[in-house]
Amino acid sequence: MKTFNFILVFFIIASAVFYFYFKTRQFRTSQVFPIRKKMFSSKAGMFLGLLLVFFGINQLLLFGGVTTYVISGIFIILGGYVSIFNWKAVQYYNQFVDEEAELNKR
Repeated sequence: MKTFNFILVFFIIASAVFYFYFKTRQFRTSQVFPIRKKMFSSKAGMFLGLLLVFFGINQLLLFGGVTTYVISGIFIILGGYVSIFNWKAVQYYNQFVDEEAELNKR
């Protein structure tokens, strides 16, 4: 149980780090590359959703009670939705990143 909790805490911290990494990449990307900015924003959102999922699972393990189950369930469902939505957005924007770079070379 402690090992699984440690793994979840590691994933929570890693998700937060990746969220901040991609958020700063989004802000530091030039205005010339709007699709790349959207891709980085979607990647950040995907990791934010994963953070919610891992946090919800971790709370289920740490605490008991009906309130904890309801709130953790909301976190897990909302985080899963946000992660899946942003994953699909990343796949969509990934198609156009190379084309955008090629168009802006000229």
